[in-house]
Amino acid sequence: METLAHTAIEPGILYFGTPVVLISSTNEDGSANLAPMSSVFWLGWRAMLGLGARSKTTQNMLRTRECVLNLPSDALAPAVDRLALTTGSDPVPAGKQQRGYFHVDDKFGRAGLTAVPSETVAPPRVGECPVVMEAVVEAVHPVGDDGGIVAFEVRVQRVFVHDSVRMAGSDDRIDPDSWRPLIMSFQKFYGLGGQVHPSALSRIPERLYRGPDIERARRVGS
Repeated sequence: METLAHTAIEPGILYFGTPVVLISSTNEDGSANLAPMSSVFWLGWRAMLGLGARSKTTQNMLRTRECVLNLPSDALAPAVDRLALTTGSDPVPAGKQQRGYFHVDDKFGRAGLTAVPSETVAPPRVGECPVVMEAVVEAVHPVGDDGGIVAFEVRVQRVFVHDSVRMAGSDDRIDPDSWRPLIMSFQKFYGLGGQVHPSALSRIPERLYRGPDIERARRVGS
């Protein structure tokens, strides 16, 4: 394998490729907000979400301490893109005005997506998304020195999926060959290609990763 020299650069963003999430939250008047983001990663039944401190989603989650994480497939890219420059904030924050954002009240209508009632939280799920997770806020962490970004630690309480992404013969596993997430990489949409190499980690049964948050989630609403 050829070894190439590195060059030092200073990119404005470091979005090397992460899944898109549509976060639904509840506005002050009880209506639903829906916002796309892609600064997210999962650990067990928890997720870390990076959001602008002044966004409507952040305000809603700080107030209500809950949300729904809706994962669109790559086929839903046009719907996600219809939300790309919208905000639930009115007036539009100055920083977003500079980037061309505009206010929209009905985010579900704008995207052409269906709001489905949730079981354990107030914000609705997105019916068209193959994977949706109802979650509550466990902690909020400031990121950086200027106060412009916060990281939410959320705990998942329910996971719902379309049967099309379930692994045949299993009640609780996602089939990675059927699940085609929408990926954001440097402000552009991509899908996943096929598997490029067998993984030694895939030999570990998924049940060995099950943590206490799953049992805790079962008690919610019972």
